[in-house]
Amino acid sequence: MKKFNIRKVLDGLTAVSSSSSATAQPGTPRENDVVQETLQSEHFQLCKTVRHGFPYQPSSMAFDPVQKILAIGTQTGALRLFGRAGVECYCQHESGAAVIQLQFLINEGALVSALADDSIHLWNLRQKIPAILHSLKFNRERITYCHLPFQSKWLYIGTERGNIHIVNVESFTLSGYVIMWNKAIELSTKTHPGPVVHISDNPMDEGKLLIGFECGVVVLWDLKCKKADYRYNYDEAIHSVAWHHEGKQFVCSHSDGTLTTWNVRAPAKPAQIITPHGKQPKDGKKPEPCKPILKVEYKTTRAGDPFMVLSGGLSYDTVGRRACLTVMHGKSTAVLEMDYPIVDFLTLCETPYPNDFQEPYAVVVLLEKDLVVIDLGQIGYPIFENPYPLTIHESPVTCCEYFADCPAELIPALYSVGSRQKRQGYSKKEWPVSGGNWGQNTQSYPEIIITGHADGSIKFWDASALMLQVLYKLKTAKVFERARGKEEKPSTDIVDEDPFAIQTLSWCPESRMLCVAGVSAHVIVYRFSKQEITTEVVQLLEVRMQCEFSDVDSPDPGGDQTPTLPTPGASSSPQESEPPTQPSTGSNSSDGPRDNIPCLQVRSSPLKQSPGYQVELVIQLVWVSGEPPQQITSLAINSSYGLVVFGNSNGLAVVDYLQKTLLLNMGTSELYSPSDPYQRQPRSPRKARQPSGALCDSNDGSNTSEDRCKSPTSAKMSRKISSSSEQKPDQEKRSQRWRSFTCKKRPCCGTEGKPAAKTSQKRVLCRTKSDPNSYAKDNSFTRSRSSSVTSIDRESREAISSFYFCESFPRKADSVISPCLLVGTTQGSVMMVALSLPPGGDQRLQQPVGIASCGTMAQLKGGILTMGLLDAAGTLLPPSYEPWYDPNASDEEKEKGRRRRPASPPSSQEGQDAQFAVLCSEKQAKVVAMPSQTRLYKHNITETSFVLRADIVQMAGTNCITCFCANGHIMTLSLPSLRPLLDVNYLPLTDMRIARTFCFSNLGQALYLTSPTEFQRITYSQETCDNLQEMLSELFTPVETPEAPNRGFFKGLFGGGAQSLDREDLFGETAAGKASRSLAQHIPGPGSMEGMKGAASGVVGDLARARIALDERGQKLGELEERTAAMMASAESFSKHAHDMMLKYKDKKWYQL
Repeated sequence: MKKFNIRKVLDGLTAVSSSSSATAQPGTPRENDVVQETLQSEHFQLCKTVRHGFPYQPSSMAFDPVQKILAIGTQTGALRLFGRAGVECYCQHESGAAVIQLQFLINEGALVSALADDSIHLWNLRQKIPAILHSLKFNRERITYCHLPFQSKWLYIGTERGNIHIVNVESFTLSGYVIMWNKAIELSTKTHPGPVVHISDNPMDEGKLLIGFECGVVVLWDLKCKKADYRYNYDEAIHSVAWHHEGKQFVCSHSDGTLTTWNVRAPAKPAQIITPHGKQPKDGKKPEPCKPILKVEYKTTRAGDPFMVLSGGLSYDTVGRRACLTVMHGKSTAVLEMDYPIVDFLTLCETPYPNDFQEPYAVVVLLEKDLVVIDLGQIGYPIFENPYPLTIHESPVTCCEYFADCPAELIPALYSVGSRQKRQGYSKKEWPVSGGNWGQNTQSYPEIIITGHADGSIKFWDASALMLQVLYKLKTAKVFERARGKEEKPSTDIVDEDPFAIQTLSWCPESRMLCVAGVSAHVIVYRFSKQEITTEVVQLLEVRMQCEFSDVDSPDPGGDQTPTLPTPGASSSPQESEPPTQPSTGSNSSDGPRDNIPCLQVRSSPLKQSPGYQVELVIQLVWVSGEPPQQITSLAINSSYGLVVFGNSNGLAVVDYLQKTLLLNMGTSELYSPSDPYQRQPRSPRKARQPSGALCDSNDGSNTSEDRCKSPTSAKMSRKISSSSEQKPDQEKRSQRWRSFTCKKRPCCGTEGKPAAKTSQKRVLCRTKSDPNSYAKDNSFTRSRSSSVTSIDRESREAISSFYFCESFPRKADSVISPCLLVGTTQGSVMMVALSLPPGGDQRLQQPVGIASCGTMAQLKGGILTMGLLDAAGTLLPPSYEPWYDPNASDEEKEKGRRRRPASPPSSQEGQDAQFAVLCSEKQAKVVAMPSQTRLYKHNITETSFVLRADIVQMAGTNCITCFCANGHIMTLSLPSLRPLLDVNYLPLTDMRIARTFCFSNLGQALYLTSPTEFQRITYSQETCDNLQEMLSELFTPVETPEAPNRGFFKGLFGGGAQSLDREDLFGETAAGKASRSLAQHIPGPGSMEGMKGAASGVVGDLARARIALDERGQKLGELEERTAAMMASAESFSKHAHDMMLKYKDKKWYQL
């Protein structure tokens, strides 16, 4: 493990407990502490709740036709069970081995799983959280196929050696009855037949077992006589076998794309051979071979032709064609193309009995990344609308946010605009997987999850009551022009793929304002409207953020430096954001470095905007003298102030989205006041030439230092520049250099804004034929966080990591509160910026907003992650907001909306009414008194690791800080005293995806992306954990098993109906003996009585043991009662027979006997 490069960053990954050694260090709190903290450690408990999304890497599937429950197994040993919409369950095999097959005990509330590690497990589905009752681990043979007949307790297991073993599913013990491969095949056969690929019993005769071997041999085995009745030979390997319900015919699918139909009593040759997708030659020769038919199902109907459903079998000349499912019905053949490769499929039928007309009505198709259900009852075979949230991964998730206790009207509003986006053409029938029951909803508050995706889309999800349902989808890429082909791709892109990917977002639920930042250094502001509009010209604001280099290239390496001429730093309107007229170094030549060019081109044609989120303003960072814009690391929007603020490694920018003007564009170092004790003056240890080139070497030391000082959360989806192989040696040399920066001085006050232009400007996009630099996704931690990084290296790029709008005291001497902005950096500095807002109404749209930097308020170790403000009573003061109103509504409705807006907090509040500023970084948390800015409390969260995500949340009527550390610990701290309340080692960070998506929410909820396709929701609330059993859905519901098919009078009289078999007589210990102990090992599961004993001895104690003993006694008493009843029934039967015998021979003489 020490060689693994992840260690440098996750140096605390293996720490036993990071915060156990970190002690709270209170500063100088007031003697009479007025804040009464009510949160205690008893309020917290951590547990998983539900998992949403498509099962990652699915491998197998099963369906209970009576309970209407679908089970899916995965390659990582997970089990996902689905019922009606909202009924989902997740389980996990401890071994993590792939699930190769699943078999329901139909209508019994149990499931058998077979794993790739040659173990089988019995799951109890009658409890809300399914548990394993028994396990059986095979030691000498590999499991290849399982078959459990309907209403049977004997499970057939085929192995790689060609043998078949039989397991009693009640006791999970092996029978002594074994079908050996050498007894099944003909003695004259010299080669091994290969693994068992199929087992099934004859639908009309349970005593006849059909065994398919991989080599192409099929054997009909007589279980009673222990011999083979018939053997069917074919030259091609077998993949699957399917019976006709009458038991007189079966169909085999083969590796050459053929289907062979066999009559049971005619083993000499197939009754029919067809190649569904093969071209039939005219000269009567064999058709050309096709791809293997991996599975076939043969289902009959009373009224018409049978259905034959198969996967695979396409001809080899269909290169690049997508996977297909073929449905053959009578003379028609339908080929249904799928979006992804087919893993498995099942035909759903009306009856669970294999010896009756099957009456198929749907086909469930499990794809690698989707689940499709096809309606067989409608012309054209439409698909059913899927009610499960399986589209999380439609485009990879790049960021997410979780909001609990949202305004009640939000979900209906989002649902109403989202319902218009639904596709048409679905089947009109109800979703066929309809089993289970919902749990009791003890949580009454609405919850919303927002996900940002790689294609630029944003999805809003209703996550209330442990369910998940998509509400609305927003496509941000519509704002930009799309390159039609690779040759048209602009050379200004700073990422090779997914240029529209969402990096971070800021959402105000009350005002419904949404602001998103993308990887191409763009920010889009959206308003919510219920009316459709057409925007003639998309409002655009271009921002030039830079830190000017003091070392600039010159032809002579030792020559004088040529300073870059200043360019306008803050443009007050879009018209003024044109390229500067003053010539800058290298920008006046046609092949010079790119300058003032954005990475993406905003569309110039009118944009039709449907009801929902509509573009208010697009902000783009532009290239500066050949340097690409740095990606945005933090973002915030405030609807009450009409401001959006964003920052990166160059500094921060404040934009007034009402006036469409740039108010402030300032380097990070300029935020420090001249007398600031924390001020950093970036210096260079030596002169360094700035290399020329298209991207100006963004992947050299400057970028490396930025990466070093960034936490994974400060750049939600970081992208790393990589070079092609030819550039690597040069890159290594360059990466050892540092650069010095002299940031441009820009005014701190707002500039007077002008209305945005209605005409769009056309910008020339410079293109180069080849670009040696390319961006790649950074999916692993390779940045060093060790203290050996020099301060100069770290200070060269101090990025903005977080923002917080608030109403507080900007300066120590202030006695009145006013609008402020807290700014946190990756170096642990917290700066205060004062905002001066004009009066509301028309004046707000005409007068400028004043901004003044007030210097550093506090300094913490590590990058700042979250900030908040408490009042004197310890209550969280949320940022002010403007209630939502429809921007496209009539003037009267707008006025009503404006009248509803709350007035600003009183500006005459005296200084003695103190506030608490809560600050949390990657290493520690502090509480600072306002306005004196004195530290009251301090807590070192971790010394050996670092915090990935921290949030200030509401919990049990008060507030606390929640933290997720890179070493897997989840912690909570009280406010304002920062007492540790919870510390659980939950999940060691193994993937960048978890760091990018982990988020906390109010009321004890959290979630993260546990796989590329699934969300795991957890709770840290004791109350939710206590109510979890009630909230979870039930999988098993008592349902009557349908009646067996009527045999009919003549079949009952003359035979010919289904023949039953007493398997107990054949496979029981009395007849078959005991199996070899070394063949398989029985392991009691935690859900069985034996497992309960083990748990009781270790954890639960004497009371639980007594309860278990009582259960066992009750169980034994029940068994005794059953035996007594059986003996009484036997005695009555004997008495009846004796009485009948007496009557029969009563009047007969002895010689008549």
